[in-house]
Amino acid sequence: MIELGVNIDHVATLREARKGAAPDTILAAKICEMAGAHQITVHLRQDRRHIQDHDVAHLKDVLQVRLNLEMAAVDEIIAIAHHILPETVCIVPEHREEVTTEGGLDVAGQVNRLKDVVAGMHAHGIKVSLFIDPENVQVDASAAAGADYVELHTGAYANATGAAMDKELERLRVSSSRVLQTGMRLHAGHGLTRHNLEPVARIPGLHEVNIGHDIMARALFIGLENAVKEILEVLRRAD
Repeated sequence: MIELGVNIDHVATLREARKGAAPDTILAAKICEMAGAHQITVHLRQDRRHIQDHDVAHLKDVLQVRLNLEMAAVDEIIAIAHHILPETVCIVPEHREEVTTEGGLDVAGQVNRLKDVVAGMHAHGIKVSLFIDPENVQVDASAAAGADYVELHTGAYANATGAAMDKELERLRVSSSRVLQTGMRLHAGHGLTRHNLEPVARIPGLHEVNIGHDIMARALFIGLENAVKEILEVLRRAD
């Protein structure tokens, strides 16, 4: 079965709206874990708009499943990753003015820099994923940088309708095939929901999806445990 990483950033978004202690990110992560999630994903942004350093440290201490740290390839966050030692990091592009991550990382334009980042993570026993658009040039560059995995950005697919959606799905299939040819593991994420997930989940070789916003939005109405289980059921149908 395809594994599910649940991104809990928006639990922290709600907490930071009041700068208090509620809702509790650790409790949210443990609920996801008990509901069947295979990993917890958090993005420690440079501006600390939601997840904070203490969230990452506490999650590493209490989780029984993997901790996946999304991060920009900047020295400050790299040092934190080397200290906390999540099981995996996912390197993403990051711009202060964006609402959420927009587009994939330009690996091809910074292969040498990312080689150093990947090597540093490997030296600390951390596996590395690169978050890229479904383009073969970026897949090949990710392999050249030494990445263990790539996470294909599914945002264009998620935002498309009709024939455009079919076209974006085919882009994902083509790039997925290239990923598998390189020997890297295939992940996908961004904008995936219980409504649009299944066609992506049927792509051969897909190992993991990361979903946050849809699960948290759905949890407002059916509870977090049920929202996670709902996504897991989609993944089971696609298996």
